[in-house]
This record gives sequence, C-alpha cells and structure tokens, in this order.
Amino acid sequence: MERAVTAGQKASGNIEPGHRRRLFYDTCGRLFFIAAACLLTSIIFAIIFFVGKQGLQTFAAVSPLEFFFSGQWDPQAGKYGALYFILGSLGSTALAVLIGAPVGLLGAIFLAKAAPKWLKHIMRPAIDLYVAIPSVVYGYAGLVVLVPFLRETFGYATGFGVLAASLVLAIMILPTILSISMDALQAVAPSLEEASLALGATWWQTVWHVILPAASPGILTAVVLAMARAIGETMAVQMLIGNTPQLLTSLFVPTATITSNIVVEMGNTPFGSVWGNALFLLAFVLLLLSFLLILLVRRWGKRRFA
Repeated sequence: MERAVTAGQKASGNIEPGHRRRLFYDTCGRLFFIAAACLLTSIIFAIIFFVGKQGLQTFAAVSPLEFFFSGQWDPQAGKYGALYFILGSLGSTALAVLIGAPVGLLGAIFLAKAAPKWLKHIMRPAIDLYVAIPSVVYGYAGLVVLVPFLRETFGYATGFGVLAASLVLAIMILPTILSISMDALQAVAPSLEEASLALGATWWQTVWHVILPAASPGILTAVVLAMARAIGETMAVQMLIGNTPQLLTSLFVPTATITSNIVVEMGNTPFGSVWGNALFLLAFVLLLLSFLLILLVRRWGKRRFA
C-alpha cells in the first residue's frame, strides 16, 4: 500500500519530505550493495586472471602433456610434472570428505533433532569456537599425536602420508558440516515431521525419508564448502603428508599436494622464472579443480534430489 501511495505521489510530483528521505536512503543502499557486489566480483576475476596469466606462461618452456601427465618434478633439471601433486590433492580431499561428512551429518542430526536444549546452548558456541582454531594448531596436534600413533600402530617407518593428513582435514571440516547442516535440518517445516510420525513412521524413518531429503540442498552446500576448504588447506597438510613427490599408492606413503608443494617452494623461486610460473600454474589448476568439483557435486545433487 505504501509503495502504491509512493508511486502515486511520484507521478503527481508531490512527495512528502519523509517519503523523499526514505527513497533517497533506499537508492543509496541499493547502489552501495551493487557497488560492493561489483567490487567483489572484480577482485575475484582479477585474482583468477593474474594467477592464470602468470601460470600459463609455463607452457612456453614446458609442454602441457609433461605438466599434467608426468610425475617428475625436479626444477633443477628442468622437469615440471604435476601429476602426483594433483592426485595427492584429490586423494586427500576425497578421503577427508568420506570420513568427515558422515560424522558431521550424524552430529548435526543429533544436535538438531535429539539433543536437549541445554546441550545445544553449549555445543553451538563450541562449534563456532572450533572454526576459529588456526590450521597450524591442527597440524601440530597431528604431528605430535597422530603421526606417532599411526607409526606405532601400523608399523610404518614415518607415519606421514595421506591418512594422517586426511584425518586432520576431516576434523577441520567438521564445524562447517555441523553448523550448516544443523541450520538446514532446523529449517525443515515441523509439519512434515509431525505428519510422518502421525502416519506411523518411526523417528529414524522420519529423519531418513522426510527430514534429510527436505534439508538436502543445505546439506549439499555444507559438503561443498567443506570440500573446498579441504582441497585448499595448506599448513596442516604440509606438516603431515610428507612432502614427497611420489605416486599415491598407499594411505601411508608420503606424498605431496598442490598446496603443500607451493608453500614449500614458493619462497625460493624468483618471480617470472619457469619454476615460479609453474607454481603459479599449480595454483591455477587448484582453482580449476575446486570449481570443477563444486560444479560436479551440485550437478549430482540436483539429479539425486530432483
């Protein structure tokens, strides 16, 4: 009604000072949000353009076949094969999501639908605090506790490898999955749950067949964000994975990821050299892998829950 009155006053040219002030504030607010969105988009595209432009210069000295399908990474000998880094990133991310996603989802179901209120009031701030822990703390804890445990339990020489890195990554992505999945589960209309229980379904049948499908878009978003964090994590992975460019043949074999190799070598490479450009190309490949994985998961989610 107020919009109609305002439109009529605009047409007649007779606008009260209060309405004129509100219109001015609305216009300024709209322009501010548009400018902020344009600035954020420009920054993102500028980063992608700079990293891609610098990285693609690698192909002036290294063939794409060697870079993507060779595992020999020896900058001193002029060899830049990134296959093992790519496989290490994909393997550690996949294992971390396979471990962390079910645990996080079960925890979210418990906190959203079964936990008493006093426990929810304690756990929600604890989860938020959980997110704020620096990744180097996770890495140091894994280095001191997890690596010796794996070495003594399974009898491997070092204990470093994909399993150690993935276990720590799974712990690191739990807060993301927990918080977003909880919000998605709590956003499901209570009438759906009540109708299912009224028809004779058990509580678990209601959760599995009614609540989870209804909350699936939010849960999928949580998994995608967790996966994006896992594939881009640097310090914790660098401390636990072994940083050895070799093929991922076992969960206990030390290997390397894209991020761990970049953080180890970036400080020693001159800008503009083939070595430096190859590291920029690794960063560009990491961006493309993140976008591709997110698109694939979202496409699978649309087909699965359509």
